[in-house]
Amino acid sequence: MTATMTPETLFDTLKDVRLGGTTCLYPIDKCAELTPLINDINRLKKEKNAVILVHSYVSPEIVYGVADFVGDSYGLAKDAMSTDADVIVFVAVKFMGETAKILNPDKEVLIPSELNGCTLADSLSGDDVRRLREEHPNHTFVCYINTTADVKAECDVCVTSSNVNDIIQKIPNDKIYFLPDKLMGRNLIEEMKRRGVDKEIKLWHGTCYVHEEYDPDTVQYLRDAHPGLQVLSHPECSPGVLHLSDYVGSTSQLLNYMQENAPETVLMLTECGITSRLQVEMPHIKFVGSCSMCRYMKSNTLEDIRRVLDAPREQDTIRIDEETRRRALTCIEAMFEYVEGR
Repeated sequence: MTATMTPETLFDTLKDVRLGGTTCLYPIDKCAELTPLINDINRLKKEKNAVILVHSYVSPEIVYGVADFVGDSYGLAKDAMSTDADVIVFVAVKFMGETAKILNPDKEVLIPSELNGCTLADSLSGDDVRRLREEHPNHTFVCYINTTADVKAECDVCVTSSNVNDIIQKIPNDKIYFLPDKLMGRNLIEEMKRRGVDKEIKLWHGTCYVHEEYDPDTVQYLRDAHPGLQVLSHPECSPGVLHLSDYVGSTSQLLNYMQENAPETVLMLTECGITSRLQVEMPHIKFVGSCSMCRYMKSNTLEDIRRVLDAPREQDTIRIDEETRRRALTCIEAMFEYVEGR
């Protein structure tokens, strides 16, 4: 990141972003308004020995203006472990900041968003899991990484959208309770059948409201209207959507697929921050379909990032009691053991 950003530099970076109505358009006058904030944040970051972790779904001026690391929830949590910064500003949603705190208990973790919920993570509590475990004592409880610390503390192993299928297959128990995403869970059940793996998999009712809204009829309509269209989907979409997709993957996997294959025309079925990134990094690609914006991710602003660096409030700081943190860490470490053989 350069010490000082000019309006011209920011404009040149973001000029090809074309999604989100007027929200994600960057004429030179808007860039001139944003660059003083960007430069203030980068100055404060050095003064506070802070690192800024940014999810790909947040606004482009944050991704390309102040981020030290950009990625998905799993990758960013691991990035947090690699830094010697005293302060972590996690620009995403609260449960992702909690994961960073679980892995980095001695660091201060700040969340800038005023609206830091998530329809998926908020569908389930630790109390819910405790009740379910009493009702299903013989099941292994597996939680998606997109869950709160208290949910992770009650589960046996955590998974991501990129490793869920392999971990479920490796778990020796044939009785699984998968939480909280019912659509990812339905895709998981189909994949286990495809692999010939016999598992009883029970599901919770949570969904991501962004991915839930995609429907197969719209996908098929766009396929018919755009010959040669490649459809890329996140596994939080419904099975019907995935059946019509050319590639299914996590946020990072979708980006890697685009970089490796560079299709000419794409329908990207995930939050539109990914498309904004690709419009910056691969401007020659044509994207079809409308923007699907997460109100929680997009509630992060440069103003709030500057505020938490300058004068954080109590509600901006991630705090997890040590017993919950320790038990949640065990859940995450179980994932590392399955994936990395630790």
